[in-house]
Amino acid sequence: MSRGVREARPVRKAIIAGSGFYQFAGLEEPRELRIETPFGDPSGPIVVGNLAEQQVAFVARHGAGHRLIPSEINHRANIFALKSLGVERILSASAVGSMREEIRPRDVVVIDQFIDRCAHRPATFFGDGVAAHVAFADPVCPECREVLVRSGRAVGAAVHETGTYVCIEGPAFSTRAESRLYRSWGVDVIGMTNLQEAKLAREAEICYATLALVTDYDCWHDDEEDVSVEAVLENLRANREIAGRVLGAAVAALPVRRENCGCGDALRDAIITSRETIPDTTRRRLHVILGRHLDGTS
Repeated sequence: MSRGVREARPVRKAIIAGSGFYQFAGLEEPRELRIETPFGDPSGPIVVGNLAEQQVAFVARHGAGHRLIPSEINHRANIFALKSLGVERILSASAVGSMREEIRPRDVVVIDQFIDRCAHRPATFFGDGVAAHVAFADPVCPECREVLVRSGRAVGAAVHETGTYVCIEGPAFSTRAESRLYRSWGVDVIGMTNLQEAKLAREAEICYATLALVTDYDCWHDDEEDVSVEAVLENLRANREIAGRVLGAAVAALPVRRENCGCGDALRDAIITSRETIPDTTRRRLHVILGRHLDGTS
């Protein structure tokens, strides 16, 4: 279970960031919380600090020093740890490749749809005696997404306000045939991490939105060099500052209360299992997520 999670002020908002982000520059008075979860260890300590006069939690998705490949990230532990802190909104930053000519390297895309091409990653808290099926037709919180769009424009980013993100297993980049296939599907960007976060955040009744940071054109573009780590890292460095400004502005702009989305009630009608048949061990393990629904207080 989570260990010793007590904060003097509520931690309602969180940032999860990936390649190129191993700390958040604007976070004041940061302190590390090491949180145990029923699903193992998070990517690293959860860093809590002050941003825009609010308590904000930060997770470095790939761990300190970028030691976790996409398939090794323990998304369940990351989301569970944030839920145990009381987090209600997650803003994510993630490096992606562009699948469209008009979406250029160093642009940002505020994602509204996902396609899952992963096969080896746990992406649900449920099982072991409890079944729940959350609605996921619209996988991103509309309120958080709109705030990211406005914040990006306010700080001068080149913002694309919608986009479909195909999530691949990795860690290798796509073949040329795969890249062309995804373009034919209408995909806008390609990445390796955010789909599982979005699913688990929905199950945990946490609002979630993604700021996708474009580093390259993948390998479909005949007039550009094939994607390389060197090119990705160069563009990540260029993206880092403006992404920090966008996320900082978005944290400040998010309303105190959630009023224009249904993310906080995603489980209300989603739990299919008869309550009396749910094993006690499962109830205890998932109490942070299911407690208010199983205790009749929802």
